[in-house]
This record gives sequence, structure tokens and C-alpha cells, in this order.
Amino acid sequence: MGAQKRLIRTICLAAVLASSAANSAFAHDTSTETQEGIASFYSDRFQGATTASGEPFDQQALTAAHPSLPFGTKVLVTRPDTGQEVEVLINDRGPFVKGRIIDLSKRAAVKLGMLRRGTAPVMVTLLD
Repeated sequence: MGAQKRLIRTICLAAVLASSAANSAFAHDTSTETQEGIASFYSDRFQGATTASGEPFDQQALTAAHPSLPFGTKVLVTRPDTGQEVEVLINDRGPFVKGRIIDLSKRAAVKLGMLRRGTAPVMVTLLD
């Protein structure tokens, strides 16, 4: 098996484990509609890689990774400090960095004005 396939398999396994052990506001309480925390975005190196939902990652799509929300869930991600917002579809698991609540595609990060810094405080609101 090639190195890229091993990496993808490892990422998918980590996503499944993180999903089952997720400790987010959405993990067990579906009445909670908003979660606050730090967002980050995927680097270009993941372009075309298989997401946990089985779709290829497209940095130009408005998608995101979340530790526990079901695939296909739509959320509104808002920066409270600037008012910028973007609607994204959850199609992957992550983030895998402690303290972050959502990983965004590059296009979503651009819409939130967080590309240069790489992270931003956000509110994630369920739309479904």
C-alpha cells in the first residue's frame, strides 16, 4: 500500500475514533444549536484526499469537518468579531487539534477572512 493510501486510512481511522469520543456541545445534546470555539482550515495538501464521508476533499467547496455532527448537516459559521459568515456542509471528521471545533475548506476560510491567520473565533449554528 502506498504512503498516501496509508495516510488516508490512518486519517479515516482517527476520524472514526474521534467521532465516537467527541466531546463537543453537539456530541450528545441535539437541543444545543450553537457551539463557540476556534475554527481552522485544511491545508492545500489534502486536496483530492478522501474525506471520512467518502467524498474527495475539494478546497473550493463550502465544506467542513466536525467531530460529531452527521455528514450532510448544514451549519452556519459566524465570526463574532467581524460578523462574517458562511454556510458549510459537514462531510468530514476533525479537527484533530485540541481546542478547535471545526475545520473549514479553504474557500470557507476565505469567506470568513481567516486565511492569513489560519484560525479564528467562531460560532457554529445548526441549520438542519
